[in-house]
Amino acid sequence: MSGRRPTGSGGFVKVCGLTQEQQIDWAIELGYDAIGVVVTPKSKRYCPPERAVALADHARGRIPTFAVALAHEETQAVAEHFDTIQVYEMVDIPNLAFASGTPPEHPEALEYFFYDASTGSGVFADIPEWVKDVPGRVVIAGGLDEHNVAGVIEAFAPYGVDVSSSVETAPGIKSREKMAAFIAAARSH
Repeated sequence: MSGRRPTGSGGFVKVCGLTQEQQIDWAIELGYDAIGVVVTPKSKRYCPPERAVALADHARGRIPTFAVALAHEETQAVAEHFDTIQVYEMVDIPNLAFASGTPPEHPEALEYFFYDASTGSGVFADIPEWVKDVPGRVVIAGGLDEHNVAGVIEAFAPYGVDVSSSVETAPGIKSREKMAAFIAAARSH
């Protein structure tokens, strides 16, 4: 089964780095397919475990949730509350979204592969051609915004796209207007 986006379909769109219940409500209202909560302490969007669990509880049954961290160990305190664990290391768990700027060795073992050479920094760089050849649910992340997302989707036809910093007014402070503009651009073709 290919995870590639059929031409003209809506595709999977995730918004990451949410820190407030209202932001989850906006994501649902605007038609996002999933939300991410950052649980790595090094991030400007860090949510401590009790806050991350509260956000996951607010989203439960309404929109799929991703616990996002650099290392799997950082997700341990909250993992059972989230649908998917998104980390920058390969671990043997059934709900893994592996994020990397290099090709995964066993893409068939992943629930998702997030191509993100920026490691969550939100810096856009040219996407290598090999990304087109990774099987399964490939999600492109890293520096996407309302101005470049349609071109990335057209060029790579990924399963989905992920956004964080370009829909913010400050780290962790999302803008409903920017979130709306991004999803409109992502779904524009």
